[in-house]
Amino acid sequence: MARTRKPVVEVRRSQRRRRTVSAYRDGERVVVLIPDRFSRAEEIEWVERMLARLAAREERLRCTDAELLARARRLTARFLADHADQVAPVSVRWVTNQNGRWGSCTPDDATIRISHRIQEMPDWVIDYVLLHELAHLVVPSHNAEFWELVSRFPKAERARGYLEGIAASHSLVMAD
Repeated sequence: MARTRKPVVEVRRSQRRRRTVSAYRDGERVVVLIPDRFSRAEEIEWVERMLARLAAREERLRCTDAELLARARRLTARFLADHADQVAPVSVRWVTNQNGRWGSCTPDDATIRISHRIQEMPDWVIDYVLLHELAHLVVPSHNAEFWELVSRFPKAERARGYLEGIAASHSLVMAD
């Protein structure tokens, strides 16, 4: 049985940091930033908590293109079943070259590309972006019929607001 090696952890205390704790990977090392006033017990507790959060985040980021395609098929079955004959993407994949949009669809060849930038977003946002692109396989434009299909997703409006907030906070203008 393979043993997983614990990462090297560097704890950085800050007098300016009051309540927040954060962590990030720096090569093979994990850096955990904590308030200076934390006791040793609080430090240990927060290091373990942040290592678990970082591991969970990294696991989400490992979602493969095959898993993304399977997710798209589940969304089709749930929200677009009446159009299943039209919604059969040939491929659904993560891409790193989309900085101006969250996803894109080419109806002519039934391919969907999803920006890697949404991998860390909540699942319901990823599902919304996928469903948005799947709906383009039925209706290529953004007309009323298209938005009716997208609105079948219960958190569609919330996800749009979330994405608009992210775009605004980064001063981006995102295309559909």
